[in-house]
Amino acid sequence: MGLLRGVARTAAIAGTATAVSNRVSRRQAGRWAAQEQQQQYESQMNERQSGGGSTSTIDQLQQLADLKSQGVLTDAEFEAQKARILNS
Repeated sequence: MGLLRGVARTAAIAGTATAVSNRVSRRQAGRWAAQEQQQQYESQMNERQSGGGSTSTIDQLQQLADLKSQGVLTDAEFEAQKARILNS
């Protein structure tokens, strides 16, 4: 009976550790994806500011709204970028 209890305890601990590890991995992957999208957005904005692209204001605002809806931009970041686009 003692051996069975020890095996069950080990299995429970190992299962918990696996679940936590998987959750951390998924959370980190989500953060990396968000950072990658933010970097891609900033790169596009820098290219446009340097004259590398001719995207309309509506297209820029649409891309900005998409990033906000994906959770990449906060409300404050969205408003700041929107003001910059509209005032340029």
